[in-house]
Amino acid sequence: MSPNIESNDLNTKMNAAKKFLEKGNKVKVTLRFRGREMAHMQSSKHILDDFAESLADVAVIEKAPKVEGRSISMVLTEKK
Repeated sequence: MSPNIESNDLNTKMNAAKKFLEKGNKVKVTLRFRGREMAHMQSSKHILDDFAESLADVAVIEKAPKVEGRSISMVLTEKK
């Protein structure tokens, strides 16, 4: 995903992630940054937080959001 993702696109990604989680798979959510977006990495972290919060009924955060080069990644797994 990109930090400039629109809400409808984000909802589509959330629905796809929910389907993967219901099948018992893990989901890695990556927010990638290009060019000047790199200067605003920390202010875009709320996108991942909102993603995890909206899937809180079916998923828990296995690996917290972490900066890895030009991206921020987190791993969600099915709630037991």
